[in-house]
Amino acid sequence: MVMRAVSLIVLLLAAGLALAQHAGHPAGAARVALGASVAFDVRGALWAVSSGDNHVLLRRSADAGRTWSARLPVNAVPEGIGAEGDARPKIALGPRGEVYVTWTKPLAKPYAGDIRFARSLDGGKTFSAPVTVHTDRQEITHRFDALTVTRDGKLFIAWIDKRDVAALGKRGQYRGAAVYFAVSDNQGASFRGDFKLADHSCECCRIAMLPRDDGSVLALWRHVFDPNVRDHAVGVMHADGRVGATHRVTFDAWAVDACPHHGPSLAADAAGRLHAVWFTQGTKREGVFYGRLRTDGESGVDALRRVGGDAAEHADIAAAGTRVVVVWKEFDGKRAKLRAMISDNSGDSWLERDLRATAGASDQPRIVQHNGRFLAFWNTQQEGFVTVAVQP
Repeated sequence: MVMRAVSLIVLLLAAGLALAQHAGHPAGAARVALGASVAFDVRGALWAVSSGDNHVLLRRSADAGRTWSARLPVNAVPEGIGAEGDARPKIALGPRGEVYVTWTKPLAKPYAGDIRFARSLDGGKTFSAPVTVHTDRQEITHRFDALTVTRDGKLFIAWIDKRDVAALGKRGQYRGAAVYFAVSDNQGASFRGDFKLADHSCECCRIAMLPRDDGSVLALWRHVFDPNVRDHAVGVMHADGRVGATHRVTFDAWAVDACPHHGPSLAADAAGRLHAVWFTQGTKREGVFYGRLRTDGESGVDALRRVGGDAAEHADIAAAGTRVVVVWKEFDGKRAKLRAMISDNSGDSWLERDLRATAGASDQPRIVQHNGRFLAFWNTQQEGFVTVAVQP
């Protein structure tokens, strides 16, 4: 009980202070906005977005991150950019070379924001003026954006939204927030929405999205189950705004009236098996975990496995063929370590590896793949962008 209380206190401090003392960020150090995202294009070039001086900054690498292009501001006019914890600029690449970027613009009211979007149709040379994606313009929570592109080129953008909380007002209690989304089928020239995927999401955990062969998108998010249990759920978004039923998939029994800023990640292998990683401090288990989500209509996970040790955090996952790779960071008291585990049999067995370490502040790591080639990406204060090829 004492250890659980200490863990919760540390978690709440980390969320409230934007992880200022967590995972390699020395106590007392100034906060550094290191939130970054990365993606491969169809030709194998690596693209990354980060933030600086109220701009989203785009860079490209033709050699898997060994060298990078000069930084290109995505937004010509400076504005606030959310770039800490589970809030960060996002990037997705279209099938015809489109470059899509989203970010959360913080507003004056605490925890309020707008989801912003800009696109490039000339290979990242120039960008459109940013637009606000959602039609709801209240000064409330529209935050923690996520985006993905389907095989046929449709663009899905999802976010955490509190309009239903605002609508209810003092007439009742609404658990958490909601997940909303918008869709574009004209390369981001316009969007259809706002469509609601689910009520009662956690207020500040990233959403994982996975395009499916039928053109829909599967989402995995931290959900607030009655009365205050923060486990995970999946749901399906369709381009016409239809949504599938919400299914609970983790049963860790984490009852807490707080948001951990620690969202899940999701990937699919060649056979369509769904692989996920997530964080919990539940009564059934504590830490970062991997599992295969059941796709037979039953809720829950198979091949459950602990990821790393007690200090493991912010895991990310990718899959290709039967290979599944998980990366995470883990603080040893002096340095944050970038670690990985690799499975060549769809999660039945694993090998673990240490990849890099840093003594300064660091972002959440990412794992991306192109044609079965896996690359870990990590934005660090001291070393800058770090990329490591991940092989067994």
